[in-house]
Parts: sequence; C-alpha cells; structure tokens
Amino acid sequence: MIRTVVWGTGNVGRAAIRAVDAHPGLELAAVLVSDPAKVGRDAGRLAGLGRDLGVPAGDDVDAVLDGRPGAVVYAASGDTRPDGALADVARAVAAGAVVVTPALYPLYDQRNAPPEFRDPVLAAVAEGGGSLFVSGVDPGWGNDVLPLLVSGLAATVDVIRCQEIFDYSTYEQEESVRELVGMGRPMEYEPPMLWPSVPTMVWGGQIRLMARALGAELDEIRETLERRPLESTVKTRTMGVFEAGTQGAVRFEVQGIVGGEPRIVIEHVTRIHPSCAPDWPVPPDGAGAHRVIVEGSPRIEVTVAATDEGENRSAGGNATAVGRLVGAVEWLVEAEPGLYDALDVPLRPAVGKLGRRP
Repeated sequence: MIRTVVWGTGNVGRAAIRAVDAHPGLELAAVLVSDPAKVGRDAGRLAGLGRDLGVPAGDDVDAVLDGRPGAVVYAASGDTRPDGALADVARAVAAGAVVVTPALYPLYDQRNAPPEFRDPVLAAVAEGGGSLFVSGVDPGWGNDVLPLLVSGLAATVDVIRCQEIFDYSTYEQEESVRELVGMGRPMEYEPPMLWPSVPTMVWGGQIRLMARALGAELDEIRETLERRPLESTVKTRTMGVFEAGTQGAVRFEVQGIVGGEPRIVIEHVTRIHPSCAPDWPVPPDGAGAHRVIVEGSPRIEVTVAATDEGENRSAGGNATAVGRLVGAVEWLVEAEPGLYDALDVPLRPAVGKLGRRP
C-alpha cells in the first residue's frame, strides 16, 4: 500500500480523497488544508463520503512531509497562485514523494516548460528522488490521450478538434469564473485568462503534445476569441446574479498550424447561462461535456459527459482528472524519479476496482 497524502480539499481535493480511499493499492495517510475551520475534521466528511475515514485534516506541512509519504495528490489551486503552487509541489518532490497535480499549466508539456517552472522541479527531483506528473481533464486527457486514441481509428486525418462546452454556473469557483474568465464583468473588462498568449500558455502544451505524438511539425500556434453579453439578468445557484449586458459567453480556439492550416484545435465554448450565444456549439444534454472530433476518413466524434456529486457535470470533470492522476501513482512509484508528461505515463485500466467498494 502506497501511503498517499491529499493536499487541499476543494473541488479537486474532495474527489481526490474519494479516489485514494477507493484505490486498492493506496492508503490515505494524511490530508492537508489551509482553512483553520477544516483542521481536525475527518477526511471522509470533508470529501462528502458520509462516513469517517479516521484521518483528521491538518495544516502542518512539515510534519506530513517529514513522514516520507509515497505520494502526494496536490489539489490546491494554482490558477491565482502559480508561484505558491510550484513551491509546494517542489517541496513535496524534494521530500521524495511522487506528486500528481492539475495545478501547474506550464508543466503539462514539461519538455517545453519555461525554465522558471522546470528547473525548480528538476532540482527537487535530484535532491529527494521524487517525481512529478501534471495532468487534468482540459487541459489533460480531453486533449491528449483521448484524441490521440481516437485518431488511431481513422485511415486519414485532416483536423483533430477537442472541445470543452460548459455552463459555468455549475462551477463553485466564483473568483475564477468572474475574475479570471470575466463572466458577469463589463464587456470592456479584459479577463486575464483571455489575454493574448495566455490561452497558448495554458493549452499550447496540449497542442505540442498531440503534434509530437502524431509526428507533425507545427508552424506556429494561433488564438481566436469571441465574447457575447447576456441579453437578460440571470441568477445562478452557486455564484449569485449576473447582470444583463455583462459577459455571458466566451468562445476561443488554440490552433496548431501544420502546413499553413489549423490541424490540431482546442476549442472552448463557455457560458454562464444556456440562453447566451445559443448559436454556438452546445452539449448534447446537461450542463457540459468534452468532445473530440476527428475530421477525416471516417469522421469520428466522441463525447464524454461525466457526473459526480449529485449529477454535477463540473464535479464529474474534476473526478475524471483525479482518476487519471491517482491512477498513475503506482506506475510513477515504480518508474525512475523524474518529471513526466501525458505521453510518458500510460492511462491505466481500473485494475482491481471492478465492483469494489471500500
């Protein structure tokens, strides 16, 4: 049994606790939190399991890492604190742990990551013998292993398009939705997530990973962007009111250009309410889905809609990202210490999990 720490108990951390508890090869050793109100609470209750796991949450990072855990699922946010997340991750790797996380976008494509992200991790690997694998859903399996798998079913491939189509009113991350993405902000507001080059910083690594796997040479990476205002005021369950005239929908593409044409495309269609931009692509049902379209012979379309925490699509997406990461821990423990990406780490079947309940 690999002693595993879950660091953070937000949207991703809750799913991580459940996934570690369900994994036949992992043992939940500790849970780290930053909110004093969560200290001492049982991990099972924080994860919404409805039962105790006998692991109280704590905030003493030194004590937990001094215990030399085999693995750390780093579930704290890196969206608004990338430097802090990088420091935390490097600290855990230097303690000898295998670390898996969705938090550090530049390290999804670790070979081309900026030195300020890559070098501290490589130094930590050399110091402590740990490893790091960064992945998620989008960016993550929705635009690396899934489209690559589907492309192998085609005789010819003209374009690979990966879509995330989501109603963001189901998210419980108000700061990110309003401030980073700009939902509910005036149309003259420039959301940081949509600044020129930022989408490429977040999703460009996925374009490069797919191109590398396909043996394609990229000319460049381009971005497109469209925004739409809300025509009427809407009220959401988790984040309150979004006023008419403010940003209600965003559509952007990160395009891998091969031979002068967009051949590898990651597209996001994001709304705060279904009434906004109804002419843009919509999920087949519910509040969100991930879709891969391979234009070629034959044309192939695969849509994945995951649900968790009471049929919530956003929580379902988080849970699939966690499944990819937690499922990689055993492979990483057996591999040499290092910095890995999605083309290195296999997507493993649910070995030992079929019909099993903890």
